[in-house]
Amino acid sequence: MAITQPASRPDTKPVAVPANPRFSSGPCAKIPTFDLTKLGDAPLGRSHRAAPGKAKLLEAIETTREVLGVPADYRIGIVPASDTGAFEMAMWSLLGERPTEMVAWESFGAGWVTDVVKQLKIEAQVHTAEYGEIVDMAALNYDNDVCFTWNGTTSGVRMANGDAIPADRAGLTLCDATSAAFAMDLPWDKLDVTTFSWQKVLGGEAAHGMLILSPRAVERLESYTPAWPLPKIFRLTKGGKLNEGIFKGETINTPSMLCVEDYLLALDWAKSVGGLKGLIARADANTAAIAEFVEAHDWIDFLATDPATRSNTSVCLKFTDDRIQDGAAFAKAVAKRLADEGAALDVGAYRDAPPGLRIWCGGTVETADIEAMLPWLEWAFEAEINA
Repeated sequence: MAITQPASRPDTKPVAVPANPRFSSGPCAKIPTFDLTKLGDAPLGRSHRAAPGKAKLLEAIETTREVLGVPADYRIGIVPASDTGAFEMAMWSLLGERPTEMVAWESFGAGWVTDVVKQLKIEAQVHTAEYGEIVDMAALNYDNDVCFTWNGTTSGVRMANGDAIPADRAGLTLCDATSAAFAMDLPWDKLDVTTFSWQKVLGGEAAHGMLILSPRAVERLESYTPAWPLPKIFRLTKGGKLNEGIFKGETINTPSMLCVEDYLLALDWAKSVGGLKGLIARADANTAAIAEFVEAHDWIDFLATDPATRSNTSVCLKFTDDRIQDGAAFAKAVAKRLADEGAALDVGAYRDAPPGLRIWCGGTVETADIEAMLPWLEWAFEAEINA
């Protein structure tokens, strides 16, 4: 049970502010050691198809494999249009060979449902859960293809593990892992397609997506042709065979080599803090600091109803005080107070989510900054509730 604390005086502000108040859930905070001068080795003004550019792109692919522990026989490609482009490329290229199980417990998963049901018009069974809840993954039919998000960026709800996904499944699993990769332990043997973007857990720059394919996904690509036409930026095969160049750094369209350099810098930093284990530990420490604060205050709680499925990156909070008449207006006002004081930027809940706050706790965020922000959150709440 939460412990009620005496109200602070609304005019008594904390003294210290976070060194970095950037808690946006995307684009997310840059690595703590970021400096523009460290991007000086980017081959700007050079073709991405020239040897230096291709070498940088291949390095980005192989270092991603190293940090995330992606199996050697899985393909990793850099594709256009961020995580959205990567996941839609996978859906448009792979789905339709068999029925599909669509899973959604927040807004981005709901978007994939729209793509499959209304755009591709594939036979689909739709499974949804309210914000704060999660779908029972064990209840799905894995003889069908299954599309889901690992971590609900707008709900703060994640899969606890991949135990429900059978090893002997007949269908493919397509996983949007954009706010999970580099912060959660993804079971690669349970995932046939995995996508994410640079702008999330490693604080990279926007517009570039990562597409990871299992051997089973490659087999589908080479044995199945969708009934619908595919735009150029979605085409993963040539003459019925996988376009291997995409997975060696030969991108479909022109990437930003400055963004590639920034991603490589973030990957090097990730290795310096202990790789995936170190990144997970940093995110867990950030979330633990918020959990301690929530436990000590009875006017705020996690949106996620089950601690086992509580995200350690996009931490979503709700105000629970009975005195609040308009939840959306109250949450917006608290977020504005925090921003105006330079204590926390961009922490309002996602527009389609229930009213509240969303605080990014991924590995690029320092726990000291979370701890410095929390007294300001208490101050902002008390100031607004007494306004």
